[in-house]
Amino acid sequence: MTPLDFVRSQGPSQGPSRGPLHGVWVAALATAVALGGCANMSEEQKSGTAKGAMIGAAAGAVLGAVTDGGKGAVRGAAIGAGAGALGGYVWSNRMEQQKREMEQATAGTGVAVTQTADNRLKLEIPSDISFDVGRADIKPNFRAVLDTFAAGLNRNPAARVTIVGHTDSTGSDAINNPLSVQRAAAVRDYLTTRGVAVGRIAIDGRGSREPVASNDTAEGRARNRRVEIFVAEQAS
Repeated sequence: MTPLDFVRSQGPSQGPSRGPLHGVWVAALATAVALGGCANMSEEQKSGTAKGAMIGAAAGAVLGAVTDGGKGAVRGAAIGAGAGALGGYVWSNRMEQQKREMEQATAGTGVAVTQTADNRLKLEIPSDISFDVGRADIKPNFRAVLDTFAAGLNRNPAARVTIVGHTDSTGSDAINNPLSVQRAAAVRDYLTTRGVAVGRIAIDGRGSREPVASNDTAEGRARNRRVEIFVAEQAS
């Protein structure tokens, strides 16, 4: 059932009038249903979408309650949740320009440059150009990519960056978890040497918890050893 189906199923209220808080609860449930279908979103993306949805839900519930009592709160919250989920980040001309610049700079390198479902710019950098196995030292070829990336960030001070390190399943969590954080930190530190303010950058390490391929093959493990960089402009 989609969030819209859920709201339609409410129909005319048969019981006591429902207040705005009930509307927020309905929207929260609808949001959970919607997020359950976002299989291609990372945890960072889901978090941003959920926050936007809940803010929209609260605003929609209040407005709906004013115009149509408790039933209006239910519908308003659900509509607000949907709008908020889509409106957490904005895809500006500057974001589009940086995407094109990175596509040109990374052509033929294996770096994937995409626009995510929640309007973030995503760079997925494979291990063969970023880091040697078991190490967090940036390879020379990766520095050239980061130089172009940093220049674009410096032209767009409104953008914020999240860097997420990943490993394959070789080795234990005691090794993989800190290694993934160290790789993310190495990228952050390099960007700061190119003029990007450290306060604009958040880092995280997921170890081997979010594979994009099977760890049963060498090719799959190579794909899982990666760094993901997300760039976002918050909607005003």
